[in-house]
Amino acid sequence: MIDLVADLGEGFGAYRMGNDPELLEIVSSANIACGFHAGDPDIMNSTVAECVRRGVGIGAHPSFPDLRGFGRRAMDLSEDEVRNDVVYQLGALSGFAALHGTHVSHIAPHGRLGNLVAVRPDYAAAVADAAAGFDKNLIVVAQEGELAKAARERGLRAGLVGIVDRAYQADGTLVPRGLPGAVLHDPKEIVERTVRMVVEGKIATVAGTDLEIEADTVLLHGDNAGAVELARLIRSELTAAGVQIAPLADVIAAKHAEQTTSPAA
Repeated sequence: MIDLVADLGEGFGAYRMGNDPELLEIVSSANIACGFHAGDPDIMNSTVAECVRRGVGIGAHPSFPDLRGFGRRAMDLSEDEVRNDVVYQLGALSGFAALHGTHVSHIAPHGRLGNLVAVRPDYAAAVADAAAGFDKNLIVVAQEGELAKAARERGLRAGLVGIVDRAYQADGTLVPRGLPGAVLHDPKEIVERTVRMVVEGKIATVAGTDLEIEADTVLLHGDNAGAVELARLIRSELTAAGVQIAPLADVIAAKHAEQTTSPAA
């Protein structure tokens, strides 16, 4: 069982990014922009409404307050500022979720904030404190690293994310975007990596070695040419391999049930 998630609602005003309507036919969860890097009240409302209509899990996608830079620039913020910014964004999206009779089930930091929480204990603590203080049932989406650690320390569930169109280093971190080969473009290679990650729990690194990897959700990017077709192919090939596609909350619940009923538990 695996969740398929994409970053949605990343327009602003009259501007749109990605093909949200088509991606919503493919994904089982959505990371929804909360207004700091993209998104506005109208877009948040319509995106949440569509997720509810289609049975797609709703996640907050908070970022640094960097609308002009799309949340991809580092900002010299304190731990308290990051925590408060994340709470603010959670509150905004949760308001629209409540309006449509549902709730935010997970949180997945965006852009530069998402990169830094994997390696900076202060920022990881800020996001984890925001999530724990807001709703103890929130699932924190992260790669293994400081944020996943901080979430577990606070009694939160961590949803481990696999990013299949990015190159991995031998230590499990992503190759920085500025380096050659950091982003993969060959659809056949990306699909094969995805199926192997989910079914075998392994992914090839740039060092030529295999990395053991655990993933509860697979991030599908939807803001580049051919993204929808690739996402559709990934879902099709996973299904053909016997993998069930389900919202992240269902995947985590099934994983917990398996752990508690296994002989080793």
